[in-house]
Amino acid sequence: MNEEAARKAVAGAVRGRAEAIADRWVQLQMQQAALDTGVSESELREEADTLVAALLTGLDSGLPVDHIVDAHAELNRAVTEFSLRRARQGASPTHTSLAVLALKEALLQAVQQDTQEGNELFAAALLINRLLDVAGALSFETYVEGREEIIRRQSRQLLEVSTPVVRLWHRVLGVPLIRTLDTGRTQVVMENLLQAIQDQEATVAIIDITGVPTVDTAVAQHLMQTVNAVRLMGADCIISGIRPPIAQTIVQLGIDLSTIMTRATLSDALTEAIKLTAGPPVQPHTVTTR
Repeated sequence: MNEEAARKAVAGAVRGRAEAIADRWVQLQMQQAALDTGVSESELREEADTLVAALLTGLDSGLPVDHIVDAHAELNRAVTEFSLRRARQGASPTHTSLAVLALKEALLQAVQQDTQEGNELFAAALLINRLLDVAGALSFETYVEGREEIIRRQSRQLLEVSTPVVRLWHRVLGVPLIRTLDTGRTQVVMENLLQAIQDQEATVAIIDITGVPTVDTAVAQHLMQTVNAVRLMGADCIISGIRPPIAQTIVQLGIDLSTIMTRATLSDALTEAIKLTAGPPVQPHTVTTR
């Protein structure tokens, strides 16, 4: 039995037994430990119907078997969306790939309903393996990329929570920093602070480093970048929380913060910020009498 005949046999089985294939695939998935992710049977059935239908259109497309999953848009999308849902639901990548590969058994059982001839079954099994091995690889790759994106998004959300921008006074904003200030946190602080300056029309930003355990050359450089960005927005910047050990470290490292306004405490910085926002004193109006 040649490949074209095997392909027609598999496509015919899918076309005539699509519902049975979907049912069997759902059963196989429900027997797997991946169900601990809380995927309902109705969700599994919806996924199965979508993927089986896409598989049939892929087989009917005329594309080479080894390229159907990658080149057929509908089937590629069905496998990709399936894997991304599993990633969001917390299933392991192994179970996700096994779920796709379980479709092999469901397809083979459907083909067996139409033929019992050994050579035909063997040829159909080879074709199904080639087709779904590619689907399994795509599923694994998509899952990993999806989980990495989720982790990046969650990490950024944690950074944003740990570096809030708060309104301290009219047109005065504050950013209390805690822990080490690395490149990632610097970017988040800078983006959030600049956006807040624009939204609230702030003229002074206070960066409080009381919660930063140590200041080295890298941390100082990150602070300078943030201060320069704030200045480009037309606002003044004050760094508060310069404790004695931090001051000594800065001097020993030869870090030049002379161009930046610094204060020992947040209270001192806020007092200075209020002065900066108050503007020049109003001159008394002199009345001349004759």
